[in-house]
Amino acid sequence: MAGFETLSWDDFRLIRAVAETRTLPAAAEKLGTAHSTVFRRLRSIETALGCALFERNKAQLAPTVAGEEIAALAVRMGEEVDAVAVRLAGREPLPSGEVRVTTNDSLLIHLLTPIFASFLAACPAVRLDIALGNSALNLSKRDADVAIRATDNPPPNLVGRKAARIAWALYGAGEEGEGPRRWVTLGDAMGGMRVVRHVMSEAGAEGVGYRVNSVLGMAEAVEAGLGVGYLPCFVGDRRLGLKRLAEPDERFATDLWLLTHADLRQVPRVRALLDHLAEGVAHERPLIEGERKREPA
Repeated sequence: MAGFETLSWDDFRLIRAVAETRTLPAAAEKLGTAHSTVFRRLRSIETALGCALFERNKAQLAPTVAGEEIAALAVRMGEEVDAVAVRLAGREPLPSGEVRVTTNDSLLIHLLTPIFASFLAACPAVRLDIALGNSALNLSKRDADVAIRATDNPPPNLVGRKAARIAWALYGAGEEGEGPRRWVTLGDAMGGMRVVRHVMSEAGAEGVGYRVNSVLGMAEAVEAGLGVGYLPCFVGDRRLGLKRLAEPDERFATDLWLLTHADLRQVPRVRALLDHLAEGVAHERPLIEGERKREPA
């Protein structure tokens, strides 16, 4: 049919309305437009197609064979459009693309990996690139998109949310003996932390037998019997070879922050990851904040 490919969705809607109502005034009311506009557009459509779509039968308009076919097509098109609109109602496209995350080894191993796994199951089109380290990467230069950090002073150029308060407690190996207590603590790179300063003051240089620049390495050392040491509760309480020797010490607690750059927080894949992380961390908050019952002595 000549001119058929020039028909727009609005043209199909008009033909359908005229076919259903059988009068131009009723079709105009259904479409929310003027009677004269419907008349003019219908004449224009018929001219473009080179055939009549409706015949006047007394006060009503009866569709021709061509009119019936195009009206039926318009009905099917409308049903498809409505079905798609229902399926998409309230849904956003699934996020996709890469998100680079910076965090440290202890958070990754003892807390974050299962949360990342459930996120990727929910958002399979997203790829995660994890950069481990304790130094803050420059999010403004896209060294990372998201930073997961234990700190009481998040960088002022980043935005995010405080997800939990990380509790620290004193741990020893399950078979700790009765001899002189030796200490394990973090190395010079983390010497400014309150917990490290406390251990060095309490034990003195001679009392510290092992130092390592990694919380995960320190947990391994305490579990191996190299000495006692303060550890985050989410690390110490998950290791069967460790025994908590005291209740968490609030002096050493730090906030756990989920951070990103202000320009990235509305990017769908970044927002989805931050929301999922917040939910996952909230589920583990009792462990992170050291609220489990103490083991029998």
